[in-house]
Amino acid sequence: MSEPDVSHRPARIRLLVLDVDGTVTNSSHEVTAATRRAVHRIRAAGIGVMLATGRRYRDTLPVAELLGVEEPLVTASGALIKRPRDHATLFRAEFGPGVLAGVVASIIAAGHEPVLYSDSYALGFDFHCRTMAAAGQGGGGQGIDDYLERNRTLVNVVPDLHAAPPPGVFAGFTMGRHETMLELEASLDRAFPGRLSLHTIRSPRYRDWMCEIAPAGVTKWTGVLSIAQARGIAAAEICAVGDDVNDLPMIRGAGHGIAMGNARPEVRAAADTVVATHDEDGLADVADLLLAGG
Repeated sequence: MSEPDVSHRPARIRLLVLDVDGTVTNSSHEVTAATRRAVHRIRAAGIGVMLATGRRYRDTLPVAELLGVEEPLVTASGALIKRPRDHATLFRAEFGPGVLAGVVASIIAAGHEPVLYSDSYALGFDFHCRTMAAAGQGGGGQGIDDYLERNRTLVNVVPDLHAAPPPGVFAGFTMGRHETMLELEASLDRAFPGRLSLHTIRSPRYRDWMCEIAPAGVTKWTGVLSIAQARGIAAAEICAVGDDVNDLPMIRGAGHGIAMGNARPEVRAAADTVVATHDEDGLADVADLLLAGG
């Protein structure tokens, strides 16, 4: 484990925001005892703890429970915020008129299968797709097949998804090889300038890369800020920790941004502090940094 530089201790942090995969969980997708102890120390010191993740809401709940986190959960990279105690929706992103239908058509034309997230936790499913048999084109079939198979009980199959996307969709994605997803991201950005929030990431739990799609301006950081500002917490009083490109806005915007040691190079470069990796219990470093001299 690394020794945090206490000379750069953040001043008066009131809220700690944690990414989940690659930050809270290790490479075996576990929340270790050391991580749970670190979060407990931070909460016991009076610092609020919030999760901000690319995961679906349902998939984030067990992590929040393990950590004792009761704050609203910023999920789907900021596109859906829900309160875990009663599952109330606090924010759900919305696409502009005609944008979602155009995005779905573009994904299918490129030979990929779209997956569309909906705020349907109470209905027992989390997303829509056209078929459980992925197209298998453009290098994307294996990854999307894996995703659908693992989540087959949480899908609503809509064969004419391309003709009429269901109402209430707040985000979506497709999967494929890294280069293919980067090309799709660039293509969607050109086709819908200023109308989408896009990033390509690799979930450690699935094969292939995900091109994630949300309405313009939606990020983890916008979600965190909406909750923080309602509670009178300024950006300067927030510490954010993450490892991937969808964490960059909150790492750059927070009063103190921390990158895990396993973070992508651009994330480490943007951070104020780099701690140990997720396999070395880097969140213990975070606790030491925030509580130094406390």
